[in-house]
Amino acid sequence: MTEIEKQLDLAQEIISATQEVFSSMLMIDVTGEDISASGRSVIQSNMTSMIGLGGGVRGMLAVHCPAEVAKAITGGFLGMEVEELDEDVKDAIGEIANMVAGNLKIAYANGGVNVELAIPTSVIGKSFRLSGIGGAIRHYVSFQLESGPFWVELMYVLS
Repeated sequence: MTEIEKQLDLAQEIISATQEVFSSMLMIDVTGEDISASGRSVIQSNMTSMIGLGGGVRGMLAVHCPAEVAKAITGGFLGMEVEELDEDVKDAIGEIANMVAGNLKIAYANGGVNVELAIPTSVIGKSFRLSGIGGAIRHYVSFQLESGPFWVELMYVLS
């Protein structure tokens, strides 16, 4: 276990950060479950938005959503029905990832680790696989909305 992991419960930080974002931006309460220990979980995602992490932590934070969940989240942001995975959806899920990563950046800073954030990148498709840094530490947290599940993933190595 790394020093930062001794100081921070990163799965709980992901849960708290995501709850804060959904509560303040969408007025929705979500609960999260750390599924990191259950091994590599299969995530059924049509939409993934990622934020690169740099500085004292290298890696990424990703929000993975099935199409219906991504459209529901976007509809909550925009206050209207969303019919397709379009630029509005990419922007909305990218902003969710950005805000969750921003909250984690604060948690890391409180633990003495400086983290820099990149610009969100979004991927939409029916069949894609994300790979990352070999030997990285990964945390997966599953969340549930009325429209279905979504996941937040943190993958990192300490610099």
